[in-house]
Amino acid sequence: MKRPQPATARRSRFIRSGFAALLAGTGLPPALHAQAVTFSGAAALSSQLVDRGQAMTSRTPVLQGAADWTFPSGWSLGLSGSAELRSPGRLVAAIAQASRHWSLSGDWQMQANLLYYRYAGTARSRRFERAESGLSWSYRDVLTFGLSAIHVVGSRHRLRGAADISLHWPLTRQLSLSAGAGIAQSPIAPYNAYGYGYADACEYGPAGSCSRRRGTDRHRYGHLGLLWNHGPWRIELDRILADPQTRWQWDVMGASPWVATVTRSF
Repeated sequence: MKRPQPATARRSRFIRSGFAALLAGTGLPPALHAQAVTFSGAAALSSQLVDRGQAMTSRTPVLQGAADWTFPSGWSLGLSGSAELRSPGRLVAAIAQASRHWSLSGDWQMQANLLYYRYAGTARSRRFERAESGLSWSYRDVLTFGLSAIHVVGSRHRLRGAADISLHWPLTRQLSLSAGAGIAQSPIAPYNAYGYGYADACEYGPAGSCSRRRGTDRHRYGHLGLLWNHGPWRIELDRILADPQTRWQWDVMGASPWVATVTRSF
């Protein structure tokens, strides 16, 4: 009887096949494929998987892995996957990314991104499957501002937008302040006292007419924490901030107030 392959072998094959598909599908010039590339990767353990202030898993430890290939011309391709620690052989999230960066000056850089998010967890988290394109500007790797256009997979609605800003401010040689904030048009209905999916998006007039309430299709989020780096190791502890109406009833799938992540780069 043929022995089953371990989960690590399956994930390695997934990364190799995904990278080949990215090379074929990005439309990059053939000469780019022949150029020498730089490979980097990372493995991480996080207390929860959070996407723009909203939980994609329950409050359980999550294993994460990422691989990136960077070309001399400024192109880079990346794949990442996440699995709950209690079920390491089952991916709950995967991200494919193609990006191109430019140096605008000695202090400023610009980057264009194309990402695809795939979630295989709960029915709610699958509502966040999306293709996303965006532009971001960075100042000395300290301040980054980005704008994104989002297409939710399976949705017939127009493109949705998001704006994000993040700050990494050095406090000591190894310790930094980590902060971020953003606003996005949510792919799912907000939450109110009647439960998920029953949020009232109407403002009723005297005759009972309904007019759409402002702000019901968007949510604000952010984080504030500390980031410690030492060689290939990185530890981050963040306080997660998000609009209360975007959480599930009884906060069953709401993001934990605190999220910790330990990362090893290679």
